[in-house]
Amino acid sequence: MKKMSIMFASLLMTTTAIVAQNNNGVVTPQIQVNGVGKVNVTPDKVVIRVGVENRAEEAADAKKANDKAIAAIIKYVKSMKIEDKDLQTQRVSLYKSRDYEEKKDYFSASQTLSITLTDVSKYEKLMIGLTESGVNRIDGVDFQSSKTAMYEAEARTLAVKEAKQKATDYASALGQKVGKAILVSDSSASTPIIVRPMYMMKAAAGDMNDQTLALGELEVVSNVSISFTLE
Repeated sequence: MKKMSIMFASLLMTTTAIVAQNNNGVVTPQIQVNGVGKVNVTPDKVVIRVGVENRAEEAADAKKANDKAIAAIIKYVKSMKIEDKDLQTQRVSLYKSRDYEEKKDYFSASQTLSITLTDVSKYEKLMIGLTESGVNRIDGVDFQSSKTAMYEAEARTLAVKEAKQKATDYASALGQKVGKAILVSDSSASTPIIVRPMYMMKAAAGDMNDQTLALGELEVVSNVSISFTLE
């Protein structure tokens, strides 16, 4: 017990010494500000998620019909000079369900594909060919940029500039000057890229010159919090 008391007293003296050393009576004036940087980008690639679903009384028949359609779709996609790495199977399912109106069971087979289109000018032709090849479900379209990292760096620079300007404005009003940055906190990790597209899909395959896709813009956002000294 005596040994523990000596150790505690020693720890307390060390802690007090550290606090005294840091709290020497000199207060460093500082200011903390937030900055936001935004870069609007036109997407240069599109990720299309499509699917095929077939229903039959027998599981084998449902799967056979689905496999036939998927094979035709993959063949068509490759004919559009889309690389293998830009075509991916995402989900395959086969399940039994009951139609309560007809009072009978059936099997549903489905498969989804993700297609990354790096040449958006091919979009209209691709979508028409996909539906003609057997696609009977479109699950969504994602707009992306191949230069996201570059735009994120640009957004961070803008965020820092805004934070510095805010600090300068406050310091000027106080009759002081902004010193060095003493703490930088990046809160952009949880901020996703904001997509502002206008997506339109025509009801039937008509004139391929009709535009059915409006790319809109991506908004790359960076948020930063910086503490500066004041002089």
